[in-house]
Amino acid sequence: MTVAIWHNPRCGNSRGALEHIRAAGIEPVIRDYLTDVPSEAELRQVLADAGLQVIELVRHKEAVFDELGLAGADDATLLAAMQTHPILINRPVVITPKGTNLCRPPEKVLALL
Repeated sequence: MTVAIWHNPRCGNSRGALEHIRAAGIEPVIRDYLTDVPSEAELRQVLADAGLQVIELVRHKEAVFDELGLAGADDATLLAAMQTHPILINRPVVITPKGTNLCRPPEKVLALL
């Protein structure tokens, strides 16, 4: 089974999801989304596959969210902001043949394995 994770090693939820994946005997493809920024098409695909709204994939706790005045922004503005400031992408996103999801809390990854 091929498993991919959009990972930030400084994030406890991301580290937890990665631990669950490895505990299942799977070594995932780890994407450092902060340096290998997903395209708009990739973001849209993840949103569609996970059944999420754009705002659900945005980290509201980041200072840049408030600095850019993103509260109430439309989807196009949020997608552009996530590409320009990938720290705004909520994590971890896990993609498997069984599905795609934002795995917060990290135990959500178990349903995808």
